[in-house]
Order: sequence, then C-alpha cells, then structure tokens
Amino acid sequence: MPDRGAPPAPAELERLASATARTAAALVTAGYGQPHEVRRKSSPTDEVTQTDLRAEELIRRLLHAATPEAAVLGEEGGSTTPGARLEWVIDPLDGTVNFRYGVPLFAVSIAAARDGEIVAGAVIDVLRDELFSAHLGGGARRDGVPIGVSACTSLPDALVATGFSYQAELRALQGEVAHRVLSRARDLRCFGSAALELCWVGCARVDAYFQRDTEIWDRAAGALIAAEAGARTELPCPENDDLVMATAPGVFDDLWAVVQFAAV
Repeated sequence: MPDRGAPPAPAELERLASATARTAAALVTAGYGQPHEVRRKSSPTDEVTQTDLRAEELIRRLLHAATPEAAVLGEEGGSTTPGARLEWVIDPLDGTVNFRYGVPLFAVSIAAARDGEIVAGAVIDVLRDELFSAHLGGGARRDGVPIGVSACTSLPDALVATGFSYQAELRALQGEVAHRVLSRARDLRCFGSAALELCWVGCARVDAYFQRDTEIWDRAAGALIAAEAGARTELPCPENDDLVMATAPGVFDDLWAVVQFAAV
C-alpha cells in the first residue's frame, strides 16, 4: 500500500528536483553530438533517443532512492505507484528534436505534485547549465537568485514564444494562430522546448508563451516556475482547446483573445 503520510515540504521537493535535474543534465550532455538511435512515437516528428531513455531511468532511480513511496510519471516510462500522495512528473529531455539535430537548446524538467497539485519543480537548460526552480508560495529562482516577469503591458511590444503539435491537422490550425500573433506582437519565436520557454517568461527573457497539445511533463515544472515568478498562467482544459499560456500580466488578455481558434 502507498504511504499515506505527509510528503516532504515543497522547499525540500524543489531541492530534490534541482539536484536530480543537474545529475541528469550531465548524462544528457555526455550524449550530445553523438550518433543517436531514434524511434518514433505518436508521429514521424515525435522522436525518442537512447539518451531520453537513459536519462529517465537515472531520474527514476534517484527519485526512488530519495522518496521510495512516491509515484513517478515520465514521458518515456509511464506512471508507477497509483494512489501515492507524492508524484514526480518528469521529462528527461525536453527538446529531443533539437538534441538530435545538434541545436543547443534542450532541458531536463522535474516537477513534484502533492495530492494532485504541482508544488515544486526544476528545469535545467542543459548546455548553458542554467537551473530554474520554484516551490509553491516560495517564489522562483534562476541558479538560486530570485526572478520575475517582464513589465510589458502592450501586446505590440511583446516578444512571444510558442510551439507546435506533432499532429499535422492541429499544426495547420496553429499556423493560422501564429499568423495572427505575428501581425499583433513584436515578434514570435519557437525554440523547441516548452519547459524552457515557460521559464523564460519567468525571468523576462520573453514576455509571453502559449501552446496547445502539450503534455503534463512538458509544462508541469515550467508553469509553476513562471507563476511563482509573477506570470499570469492558464493551463489546458477542454474549455480552452488544450491551451497553456504564461505571460506578463499586462499582455495576457490581449494575447488570449488573439490565440483562440475562433478569433478573426
């Protein structure tokens, strides 16, 4: 039976997520630039490498050693220990396509949920060795230093980040939305790592981020970090066409209106 006792405090979970992400980042770094055995998942553009699998196995092993009664939900290995009060949500390599092509932008993302609520997380930009972390009610940090969102209040002044689905039909709709955003914002960027783009909202590197068709491991840690840094956020639900957004508060409403599928 899973442990029904109180899980570790959010600050301790942030510390564990951060330490584990750093260790996994070293493994990912060692595989960068090497030949990669690749298989496809949901579509020809949805790939997984041996480095993804090795990093997830390492993360699972380290988290189990630290919190043996916790469940782990991972991108590659599914979920363990149903009913556990503490669940780790992990993406061992967010930005696999970048990694495989030699684009130097990818991350390890680890979040902790207590009783179904995300309460801590860490995201490490692997090659820059830049660690973002947060816990619920405790603010957000980059390499231990507090961060905050931009003061942007105008969508025409906002640098917006986004990403695209692996599904061709949805990508066509997302292209229409991206076209609208391009005509209304300062500019639009697609970096290939949802976890990092959310963190970059949190540290004011971009003013806003939106995307549809993400998975919980893509966004769990990054969305908490953005929110704890002062971003206004929205998470996917059936009523918003699976939209995730994080923005400087002053541009949220205008961007939200533009990115709706029914917008004109």
